[in-house]
Amino acid sequence: MMNDGMLSQDEIDALLRGSAGNDEIPQLDEILSPLEQDALGEIGNISFGSSATALSVLLNQKVEITTPSVSIIQRKNVDSEFPLPYVAIQVNYTDGFLGTNLLVIKQEDAAIIADLMLGGDGTNTADELGEIQLSAVQEAMNQMMGSAATSMSTIFGKRVDISPPTLHLLNVREEKGIEYLPNEDVFIKVSFRLKIGDLIDSNIMQLLPVDFAKELVKQLLHSSGESSGEPTSSNSVPEAEKEAAAQEAAVSQPSVTTEAIGAQPSYEPSKTAAHETANHFGANAKSGERQIQSVDFAEFEPSPSADTEVKNLSLLLDVPLQVTVELGRTKRSVQEILQLSSGSIIELDKLAGEPVDILVNNKLIAKGEVVVIDENFGVRVTDIISQSDRLKKLK
Repeated sequence: MMNDGMLSQDEIDALLRGSAGNDEIPQLDEILSPLEQDALGEIGNISFGSSATALSVLLNQKVEITTPSVSIIQRKNVDSEFPLPYVAIQVNYTDGFLGTNLLVIKQEDAAIIADLMLGGDGTNTADELGEIQLSAVQEAMNQMMGSAATSMSTIFGKRVDISPPTLHLLNVREEKGIEYLPNEDVFIKVSFRLKIGDLIDSNIMQLLPVDFAKELVKQLLHSSGESSGEPTSSNSVPEAEKEAAAQEAAVSQPSVTTEAIGAQPSYEPSKTAAHETANHFGANAKSGERQIQSVDFAEFEPSPSADTEVKNLSLLLDVPLQVTVELGRTKRSVQEILQLSSGSIIELDKLAGEPVDILVNNKLIAKGEVVVIDENFGVRVTDIISQSDRLKKLK
């Protein structure tokens, strides 16, 4: 009730109660249990660990992606969560899972990645990304997410495929690209620290709908033989098993030595650690333990010497080749060619009596002079290049 423009105590209390009810913020533990948070972070840790290697090879830079942190975002607060212009990469899972996640990086970081992809040193960046730069960033993210999907196949013990990622510009304050954010009041954010050489020290974020995040966690815990009814603590995934899981994911990827380009050095996974990881993450209760073996690389023979090439040349001696004798060459315009008629004279670039060129498959191998044999023209070889040079020209 109003009294000389003042609110009564009852009205003030009612307003406070209504305000408190509207501002009630859900907590992460109410949406994901500590075990589910840890499992979701583990999925990101392993999948993006392999993505760092793929990105390092593409950019020719040392790439580090640290252990992720899991949090929640309210849709009404996205303007404070993403105050700067960003680039959002949408990934749709087509096999193994049905869902969508969004990978978000700062636009200035995307500009550096684009410059590196296009052969620059990462310093030639613009305020706005053009079509070429966006395509370069999309290709880098395509390689990263493809590598992440391969690692997820190893974690879950089944085929995981994604559609080609699509790239969108995200500027919440200008209401651009917000339609690509998860269409929920609350969604999950998995944030990683991304370091690329001395050029980028920033964050890369993965946004997931709550239902899709829970499905990932459910299948991970199911594949590892865990039951949701069993009491488990938030530390149920020890650090040693996390490291072993990352090593198992590395086994499924081709071995890439990145020391020369400044990335983290490759290592040979431990059989014991990988075996323990198979029991924890990948082993199916019906099929038993997964066997992990080291990769056996073929031994390459030394490159053939010149003597070997000469011996193997005998296998090619009956191969037919086209031999051409060239008197000379000249260049004429289309108009001059159209004006040619019977009796026209075309001047060549060689003097009279100068040796003619002898070509094999359009490669110069010798010079000679024109002779007449009976009633046919012929050519007498007067100068010939060395055998090794002839072999090089025939390649």
